[in-house]
Amino acid sequence: MIENPVIVTKKHKETKDSEPRLVIKPEFFDSDPVVRDYRMRSWDLFNSLPIPTDKDEDWRRTSLKEIKFDQFKLLDQITKNQVRIPAQLSEPMADQKHGGQVLLTPWESTLHLDPEIEASGVVFEDIKQAARLHPQILQVMLEKILKSRTNKFSSLAGALDIIGVLLYVPKNVQVKAPLQSVYWVPTGGYVHALHVLVYLEEGASVTYVHESSSPTGVAEASLHTGIMELYVGEGAHLNFVELQSWGKNVINFMRENVTIEKNGGIDWVFGALGSKITKNYSDLNLVGEGSTGKMSGFYFTDGQQHLDHDTQQNHLAPNTTSDLLFKGALLEKSRSVWQGMIYVAPNASKTDGYQSNRNLVLSKDARADSIPGLEILTDDVKCSHGATVGKIDQDQIFYLQSRGLQREVAESLIVEGFFDPIMQRIPFEGVKTRFQNAMKEKMEHIA
Repeated sequence: MIENPVIVTKKHKETKDSEPRLVIKPEFFDSDPVVRDYRMRSWDLFNSLPIPTDKDEDWRRTSLKEIKFDQFKLLDQITKNQVRIPAQLSEPMADQKHGGQVLLTPWESTLHLDPEIEASGVVFEDIKQAARLHPQILQVMLEKILKSRTNKFSSLAGALDIIGVLLYVPKNVQVKAPLQSVYWVPTGGYVHALHVLVYLEEGASVTYVHESSSPTGVAEASLHTGIMELYVGEGAHLNFVELQSWGKNVINFMRENVTIEKNGGIDWVFGALGSKITKNYSDLNLVGEGSTGKMSGFYFTDGQQHLDHDTQQNHLAPNTTSDLLFKGALLEKSRSVWQGMIYVAPNASKTDGYQSNRNLVLSKDARADSIPGLEILTDDVKCSHGATVGKIDQDQIFYLQSRGLQREVAESLIVEGFFDPIMQRIPFEGVKTRFQNAMKEKMEHIA
């Protein structure tokens, strides 16, 4: 029997600087010692870290004061019978068919892996099964999480019951058919945690698409805290597509960490369409000489959504290359925050680092904050960054209207053109279609 932690909020004497305080009381009954040890160490780390406040630089633009942490409940078995993952979420986005698929809910999982891929030694399954069948691989990945940059909420994810996906690709195995996983949270009012763990050995390659999603129109708030730990070995390559389509009742905290060894590479496509509040840390660590990382981000907000993305491109070896492009559009009273940093270590000569964030504000009450940064500790590098926040060019609107288009159609075309550089970076038509459909739905709300 596994008893999940209970989250409560202690009341303190109200002061100007008082913040809600999380307290959990977990019981660790996991049958697998690897998972139990990881949860206990995460619990200790959770206790040692304070809840972020607006005095912390990376939280100055995302306030937690209005979040009532004591409103969230733990999962129960009654809700399990209500789970039905929407059929469209399980449809292939990266090809005509899956090489493998993991469908996850907080209570159960459905697994499929092509027999030929499985015979090559690839592991693609939910973490609970991996703990039984592949404890050594799982232990390596959990240790990486504990050693990488952590925060209060990722530590909470580690202390909760471990739900998620493990993908392992052995040395020199080239997985041709794409793999896909879906995490579906069906109701409001609960605390959810997810782990996505990827380990590619030397010379391996794979395309992997993951989506986290929940229904729209749910009023009761939910809390989600997640961890993604990705390791790309020497000469390996990972195509990773990550979609976030939470309902607007979800408060979402994510910590993502990618490590690239010598001559390895990642093409990372990130799309954020949902949630009420998101705070997302994404670290790209180029630890091996000749490693490369390409990050392409897409977000579109409306209503009162608040999305805060904190990206870090860490060049920790010579001859490394990173390329980041994030583009977002904002409607109504929504807000986006992007904070980016390119870090070049003292030994990382001949670094080539680039980051760019472009924002299109479509309503007078919407707001975008864009904060690029460079920290360079060596010579002989090429690093640059850029950021823009702007509105639709009225001359472009006038031109299209003079050609007979309605204003709404003209605006949609301009927004589509704004996102085209991101779409060009996406090699999968299914992913493009998902983004384009979401964009059209949001554009219908323009007054």
